[in-house]
Amino acid sequence: MSEKRTAKLSIDGKDYELGMMSPTAGPDVVDISKLYGQADVFTFDPGFTSTASCESAITFIDGGKGELLHRGYPIDQLAAKSHYLEVCYLLLYGELPSAAQLEDFEGRVTKHTMLHEQMMNFYRGFRRDAHPMAIVCGVMGAMSAFYQDSTDINDPWQREVASIRMIAKVPTVTAWAYKYSIGQPFVYPDNNLDYASNFLRMCFAVPAEEYVVDPILARAMDRIFTLHADHEQNASTSTVRLAGSSGANPFACIAAGVACLWGPAHGGANQACLEMLQEIGSVDRIPEFIARAKDKNDPFRLMGFGHRVYKNFDPRAKVMKESADEVLELLGVENNPVLQVAKELEKQALADPYFAEKKLFPNVDFYSGIILEAMGFPTSMFTPIFALSRTVGWISQWKEMIGDEKQKIGRPRQLYTGAAYRDYVNVEDR
Repeated sequence: MSEKRTAKLSIDGKDYELGMMSPTAGPDVVDISKLYGQADVFTFDPGFTSTASCESAITFIDGGKGELLHRGYPIDQLAAKSHYLEVCYLLLYGELPSAAQLEDFEGRVTKHTMLHEQMMNFYRGFRRDAHPMAIVCGVMGAMSAFYQDSTDINDPWQREVASIRMIAKVPTVTAWAYKYSIGQPFVYPDNNLDYASNFLRMCFAVPAEEYVVDPILARAMDRIFTLHADHEQNASTSTVRLAGSSGANPFACIAAGVACLWGPAHGGANQACLEMLQEIGSVDRIPEFIARAKDKNDPFRLMGFGHRVYKNFDPRAKVMKESADEVLELLGVENNPVLQVAKELEKQALADPYFAEKKLFPNVDFYSGIILEAMGFPTSMFTPIFALSRTVGWISQWKEMIGDEKQKIGRPRQLYTGAAYRDYVNVEDR
């Protein structure tokens, strides 16, 4: 990246010259890092939607084209030809692994799947009806108390160990949160299974019966992990980077990302989609809700359609739809009214010119919610599974930030609108 052009800003008749930076892809960036020192002014950008907060070589999104690239590789190719742990390697280290490198990486991850035995006591400290996301958030943060030999961010080896540990242990953390929420005994990981199969077994196996993971379900689960692995500088990723800029340990930083993801405007979209399908209730009510979605005076909107970033289509949705079709064919929708509604709503919305004109196509959240519902997960588990998937993206972004010499502690500015300077008045004089 190099400065090629300059931009001029005129304030009260005085001109200021600002550097411009050209990325590999995406719009050019005006460098305002020295503007405050030169002109004594801030910029105002609520939500930072027009502000590049960092340099990154990990993920790129072109919302207009409907494009998502990880280290340059399009997400549809990765989802079709690769698998989650290979994508993890790509995000962490920048290149696709050789066969030997992938075998070594998978082996290192597999060796760390178990949790410290005393962490069982930590789980039992939660109320029996605690939301699984609350448990995942708490346990991820508590890992810094159980794995104190990998919290020094200035030690490259400890950073590496912490990264592998979190990728390896987060399926166990998440599965145990689910087991605890439904009152079933914890199931230990089985290192003979692949990453996705191991997670499904820990969620659905019980000691009293043998459980065999269906390969179609395992593949669908792996695709969910892959399609949610990273998504550029979203709210939770920015939270991880902001926490990391203070020098916080890696487990605390990832816990901060989990907490941010919990918000319904971020990680709760697939849960909101399923709740909408439950509200619709039956296939014969779909036209009523489609009509409401078209009514400008009705606040109702179809969840799982359209996307804030993708202005055309969500590139992850096509792959997720294929998995949804495979899972529903395997498990059937005849006895599940929610899935019947989902299939018919997709059909009617795609055939309606209104949605085509506004490019309101089903997105990844619509299809991932359908798959998770069909597998038997309650909606309360949707966001924890999202957090599991996104952990590698958070770690990759955190590691990149740690190695960035330009990185400073995050310190957003403000447009102050409160009271001006005033003197304190004694209470008897007020």
